[in-house]
Amino acid sequence: MGGNRSTDVIVLGGGAAGLMCAAVAGARGRRVVVIEGSKRCGKKILMSGGGRCNFTNLYSAPDNFLSANPHFCKSALARYTPADFIALVEAHGIAYHEKERGQLFCDESSKQIVAMLLDECAAVGAEIRVNTSIDGVARDALGGFEVSTSAGVWHAESVVVATGGLSIPKMGASGIGYRIARDFGLPVRATRAALVPFTVAGAARAAFAELSGIGTTVEAACNDGLFEAGLLFTHRGLSGPAMLQVSSYWQPGDTVAIDWFAGAPVGDWLEDERAARPNARLASALATRFPRRLANWLAERCTSGNARLKQLDEAAMTTLVDQLSAWPFSPDDTEGYRTAEVTIGGVDTNALSSATLEARDVNGLYFIGEVVDVTGHLGGHNFQWAWASAKAAGEVI
Repeated sequence: MGGNRSTDVIVLGGGAAGLMCAAVAGARGRRVVVIEGSKRCGKKILMSGGGRCNFTNLYSAPDNFLSANPHFCKSALARYTPADFIALVEAHGIAYHEKERGQLFCDESSKQIVAMLLDECAAVGAEIRVNTSIDGVARDALGGFEVSTSAGVWHAESVVVATGGLSIPKMGASGIGYRIARDFGLPVRATRAALVPFTVAGAARAAFAELSGIGTTVEAACNDGLFEAGLLFTHRGLSGPAMLQVSSYWQPGDTVAIDWFAGAPVGDWLEDERAARPNARLASALATRFPRRLANWLAERCTSGNARLKQLDEAAMTTLVDQLSAWPFSPDDTEGYRTAEVTIGGVDTNALSSATLEARDVNGLYFIGEVVDVTGHLGGHNFQWAWASAKAAGEVI
């Protein structure tokens, strides 16, 4: 396709937010064209949840999101709830289950969610163009927009930027959405990788690598983030849901406090163990709660060393409780956008309407989904923001 073509709405990005928005706008009789740079739509949906797509969370609420303006997400989330998306899933006959803590997954495959969204788009005549890269967006002479692509120029009254963030570049992520925002004078808040594993360097990496593959449940805290979830040792550092969650709150130089007992009273446990087995060494006691290699690893790193429990005086016990309940972990870095599930930061919400996601100073230009400075916790919340922000824009474009 070459030359110029016109339509009512152009949606940039064929991911979760883009497809949802196209379906909603199309249902209102709007002529919609979705432009997707890669060869298929919904690539991040397809890889989500181990191929089963954690498509929402029953308990998704504004406090599950990070943003420079924590109130911004409330309007869209209130008007399109997890129950609303579940109704759509059920209408398409997709079987699903709750895994834990409100996380909903397809019984069969994440392909079903992509197929559902594509079917919704097809039903309302939304046109989808894949393998089409976006060069830029500008105002046209008629007060609408001119979208330059690898397949020619499009004109439209409204443009919806649903290009995602910078996470997982092999899935086609790029910074085009931020560039478009800046081209129109919208501020973009600094971005960084989030929901991402931590890495350590030097001798620490070798020590952590010895435990690669071992997991346990912990409570992890960093700045305003506190999560009880799984921790997993890797060849490069620490991963698992607890680490992914606190990574959204971590900045270089920060320390993550790890409670190996996940909130349980360590002091009581130690006292009980010392009374019941005074001759047992610390590693043996810890091995009743942790995998043996992790128990040995922890005992070696405690200031008391692998002492016999009866040798621990009150000062040693107090220190040990502190070490096991608030272990200071200082990552050197994260694995970055290569494995990050989402991007923190993005288009500044102060420049957008919370009701419609339209740029306050640019009529007809909308930003939805991950490109906006709204980032959800792990567990289906980012998809819920995609659906809710897409619905909010789709109802008015």
